[in-house]
Amino acid sequence: MKVPDRSLLFNIAAIVALCGACSSAQRMQNSVSAANALMYNASGMPIGTAQIWQDKDGLVHVEIANVALAAGTHGIHFHDVGRCESSGAFATAGGHYNPMGMEHGLENPKGPHAGDNPNIVIPAGGIGNVAFTTDRVSLTPGPHSLFDADGTSLVIHASADDQLTNPTGNSGARIACGVVRALP
Repeated sequence: MKVPDRSLLFNIAAIVALCGACSSAQRMQNSVSAANALMYNASGMPIGTAQIWQDKDGLVHVEIANVALAAGTHGIHFHDVGRCESSGAFATAGGHYNPMGMEHGLENPKGPHAGDNPNIVIPAGGIGNVAFTTDRVSLTPGPHSLFDADGTSLVIHASADDQLTNPTGNSGARIACGVVRALP
């Protein structure tokens, strides 16, 4: 059996990655509003970029390609403040984004917070692609807008979110954070 040349394999991988990026960029072009968040780990190292956009039906899409984290299941939330200082374990990001004063968790009958999202799973290799949608936040003006006076951030936690327990779903330490910034 003939093994393909390494440069051929590299070129194929590059084309596949480029097509994925083009697909995401094309979807973002059809959005009514877009943002991004450069994600940093607790050491201050960049670990991925979140692409965030809102479609014409109000659904907000979040995609993080090639995010580098410990393998396993992690909680991910929008937080109240657009600050990500790693020196205090990202405490500057504030609590979960919760403009309507709900309880925490997608499975909580008195919830969820607007910033609550489904858990993400990072595979054994430690590099994963994350995608989810939410209709509880907005990138356009209004009561659920992520672009309020002090902004918002996207925070990834060390453990899975139990989707029920107040105030954070027992999701553990904040291990990654990125400030949500509007795109022109």
